[in-house]
Amino acid sequence: MKKPLHDMRQHIIDVARTLMTHKGYTAVGLTEILAAAGVPKGSFYHYFRSKDEFGQALLDEYFQEYIARVDLLLAGEGTGAERLLSYLRYWAETQAFDHTDQKCLVVKLGAEVCDLSENMRVVLEKGTALIIQRIARCVEQGKADGSIVATADAPTLAEGLYQMWLGASLLVKVGRTPQPFEGALEMSRRLLL
Repeated sequence: MKKPLHDMRQHIIDVARTLMTHKGYTAVGLTEILAAAGVPKGSFYHYFRSKDEFGQALLDEYFQEYIARVDLLLAGEGTGAERLLSYLRYWAETQAFDHTDQKCLVVKLGAEVCDLSENMRVVLEKGTALIIQRIARCVEQGKADGSIVATADAPTLAEGLYQMWLGASLLVKVGRTPQPFEGALEMSRRLLL
């Protein structure tokens, strides 16, 4: 039975995401994606005009899924501080070594693709801005409910937290130890509470 068009497009993205999460963007060629997905080259070009357009679609898909998860985590029960710290613990758990299917594509592909493609850089810029906005909203809610006592304004604090956690994610990869997440979580508590 032949897959519907949307399903085949999604299948190519899903297969490539797994490959690129392990190897990176430039290390995965079109031939490898097509072989792993079990589709002919013409099928790829039916859905994507180029690998660059495909990279944009991959990142768009990643941000849609990830932001939906962030929204769920930050809309849960508890104070603003509890929800934000819960999200940061989730980040540490999923970006450790055992969760390769949930790895952050911003960390994995960001520096690599920003130099290759302005279009992919823009997708990364917009996606990260949406995440920071959600963190800022949670900070504002925590300030309103009294659980966050930081004096910095919510957007500045949210951006600083996101930058710190991106850096910790990179250092976890470099050192092959979860210690940077422990330090980032402790510093996040100090900044918020």
